[in-house]
Amino acid sequence: MSRVVRSRLLAGVFLLALALVLAACGGGGGGGQEEKGGDTEASGGGGSSQIAIEGSSTVLPVTQAAAEAFNQENPDVDITVGGAGTGDGFEAFCSGDTQISDASRPIEEDEIQACQENGVEFIELPVATDALSVVVNPQTPIDNITLEQLNTLWCPPAEGQIDNLNQVDPSFPDQPVNLYGPGTQSGTFDYFTDEVCGEEGASRTDYQASEDDSVLVQGVSGDPSALGYFGLSYYLRNQEILKALTVEGIPPSLETAQSGEYPLSRPLFIYVSTQALEENPSVEEFVSFYLENLDQFAEQAEYASPSPAAQEEARERLQNRTTGTDPEGALGGEEKGKDEEKEKTK
Repeated sequence: MSRVVRSRLLAGVFLLALALVLAACGGGGGGGQEEKGGDTEASGGGGSSQIAIEGSSTVLPVTQAAAEAFNQENPDVDITVGGAGTGDGFEAFCSGDTQISDASRPIEEDEIQACQENGVEFIELPVATDALSVVVNPQTPIDNITLEQLNTLWCPPAEGQIDNLNQVDPSFPDQPVNLYGPGTQSGTFDYFTDEVCGEEGASRTDYQASEDDSVLVQGVSGDPSALGYFGLSYYLRNQEILKALTVEGIPPSLETAQSGEYPLSRPLFIYVSTQALEENPSVEEFVSFYLENLDQFAEQAEYASPSPAAQEEARERLQNRTTGTDPEGALGGEEKGKDEEKEKTK
């Protein structure tokens, strides 16, 4: 046998052996994944190490802060956090496509029914308090607006009729007004229309809408005639290019949100699937971590923390697997009492 032939045979044998080794490694890929799952289980994660979260763009900064901090201690857990809007978030959650849903309003009856039809039970947990901010371009020469004026500007009768600030109030300047706000899938839209127009979803439609609050920030900051609304966090992060109006003379702030003094203050929630809690221990680890560090994450996202009573109640709801919705109860005794007092004065 010639030296050339022998060399080719040896090369062939080597390549065959290498292919067998690679095939064995590839075939063990599932074993490698199981080992990763095993490592997660050993650390308390267990089972699947993926957590899917979708929902409110307002709540997103809080949940994102929690996810990033959790991943520093648990790098093997893959957490995805989206901000498509509260409505889209509940649709995915009640279909079983996500384990956690971020929401800037309480879950609604049709969404509860969708969850029930798909066998999805949930625990409702407050994670922050927001002061929904009404903002204008810094060049706009007004500083305060009332709920009645917001009603005149934003509610359905204004469509195609109100396009100048002095139509809202004669004391306002003779200046065009261009409106910016969240789309109809947003919990912020639902909350604002309910509070300002008296009916959820009741709004003029001739405004620049986006589910992405960053898009609204850029729109208002770049338009000298702009007026819009979104969560406090997005205002505080962009104060140099926006001006927040006081509402009924009260500024949006962490303090006025937490005290409930600001007229458009509201709780923010996450909803957790009980099935996910049982089947994926990483979900329980993450949610417990989230609740134990709420003050840190709310501050990091520039929202007010829930009251101590509300935080304690949230931990109890998780521990006791208290399912269903009770937004007033989830606020804690102090805030619940304020809501009851507000109802008495109506």
